[in-house]
Amino acid sequence: MTMSDHPTITIARPEAEQKTVAGVCRFCSASLERTFVDLGMSPLCETYPSAEDLKRGEIYYPLHVFVCDRCFLVQLEEFESPESIFSDYPYFSSYSDSWLRHCEAYCEKMTRRFGLDKRKFVVEVASNDGYLLQYFARQNVPVLGIEPAANVAKVATQKGIPTLVRFFGAKLAAELAAEGRCADLLVGNNVVAQVPDLNDFVEGLKILLKPEGVLTLEFPHLLKLIGRNEFDTIYHEHFSYFSMLTTVRILEAHGLKAFDVEELPTHGGSLRVYACRVENGARGVNSAVAKLIEEERRAGLASGEGYEAFHEQVKNTKLALMEFLIDAAEQGKSVAGYGAPGKSATLLHYCGIGKDLIQYTVDRSPHKQGRFLPGTHIPIFHPDRIRETEPDYVIILPWNLKDEIMSQMAFIRDWGGRFVVPIPHLQIY
Repeated sequence: MTMSDHPTITIARPEAEQKTVAGVCRFCSASLERTFVDLGMSPLCETYPSAEDLKRGEIYYPLHVFVCDRCFLVQLEEFESPESIFSDYPYFSSYSDSWLRHCEAYCEKMTRRFGLDKRKFVVEVASNDGYLLQYFARQNVPVLGIEPAANVAKVATQKGIPTLVRFFGAKLAAELAAEGRCADLLVGNNVVAQVPDLNDFVEGLKILLKPEGVLTLEFPHLLKLIGRNEFDTIYHEHFSYFSMLTTVRILEAHGLKAFDVEELPTHGGSLRVYACRVENGARGVNSAVAKLIEEERRAGLASGEGYEAFHEQVKNTKLALMEFLIDAAEQGKSVAGYGAPGKSATLLHYCGIGKDLIQYTVDRSPHKQGRFLPGTHIPIFHPDRIRETEPDYVIILPWNLKDEIMSQMAFIRDWGGRFVVPIPHLQIY
């Protein structure tokens, strides 16, 4: 698919740093008037207050999501800057075994497909704790991580992964390009959704990519978010939600072309988009790109009206979960949570669930243990708490990892405990 298949969108690139404007699409600058879903009010989802913090108030922001009638980018307004959210961040990618296996398989596949070796250079934007680049480094492929959270980047450097503690954009990309550090493979896993200044970010990707280089982006697929009712993946740290149709438009507006795409099971259904510079004639566009865009068109994602039914299915999920928890409370059953993911803030606040219905949750990350979920103040413990208290139900908040968690916690069946998965619809195992 090329830009000739849809209305041309011209992006202005001013010299001064461009800030997103309320009520205006962060990609094409059209007015935002159509609601995708309104999930009420929610605090920032990765704040995790301490006991001392509970004496102070928390700031709540509208979780009102719009869809652009021009380019169909689904998006939230920017209430807090990336600097205030991500400079010190409690999320460490390495605490999920299944995610690490996914990343190791990715590195092996990219090495084979693109002939990566010690003469090549791999750069990852939002490289977190070195969870992915470590596998390239083990194969002696030179790497560079770019990670804005200093506390997280420190862990990566301790693993021997060179890491710049910077926010990525066109300015940093130009600095690296001037130093001769352009990428043969440029990686962006689950980062493009977290960027409010989308055009500056994608322009930076183009600048940092070698003329013959390859860019891969992974992000949750909007088509799956809608089809599988994954509304809790909407939260303030995610500014945008992408279809393939819109992704192609954004890339093309910055001189990049999507030449291949894979559908992945991660995060409830993600895309891995392969892109290169438009002028790179060596890479033809795989038929998978047009096939996926046609699937999205049939699902209604190429018209504003195609997004309007989402709110009703979200409401039905809320009602089913509330009915289960209220029934459990009336029967004197104990309910604990597993996990403290960012998505839990959206689920719990939209459904009006507090520690009267879920007594506590647990998480493998020591950076969250001893703290509390934002807003609801449900306490977070080490996973051993489950064995100590023997709850009747364990509700899996990171439902995308349910198979991994149910395997790790299979012992709850020893006392008749059962697992509860709220998304895409309530299931009791």
